[in-house]
Amino acid sequence: MSALIIVLHIIVCLILIFAVLLQSGKAADLAGAFGGGGSQTAVGGRGSTSPLSKVTTAAAVIFMLTSLGMWIVSGRGASSVVGGEKAPATETTTAQPPATAPDDKTTATQPAAAPEKKTETPATPPAGGTPVKK
Repeated sequence: MSALIIVLHIIVCLILIFAVLLQSGKAADLAGAFGGGGSQTAVGGRGSTSPLSKVTTAAAVIFMLTSLGMWIVSGRGASSVVGGEKAPATETTTAQPPATAPDDKTTATQPAAAPEKKTETPATPPAGGTPVKK
């Protein structure tokens, strides 16, 4: 369905391009730029419509309809990229003890614990206002 609309859209585009390029412009002479030129002015009488202008109008209408058709067809089967994702799987591995040589008893199998830091509370200053250093 969408391939048919795309092919029709391309054909209508080519017809529209050629129909517009083959038409003579309104008020193409120098007098038309300043409002003169009689019936060829933009505000003047339209006169009879040529078959080429009818083809241009029909091609423009079909172009708009195929554009809307492509927009409708493109949104039907699409889904959000983010909504279609699955949550990442978590790896489960069994913990194995580190391998140590049986002869070497000097290497520790577990890292040594960090020494605890002692925090001292500051001494309250005497009545003179200077702190006592220990």
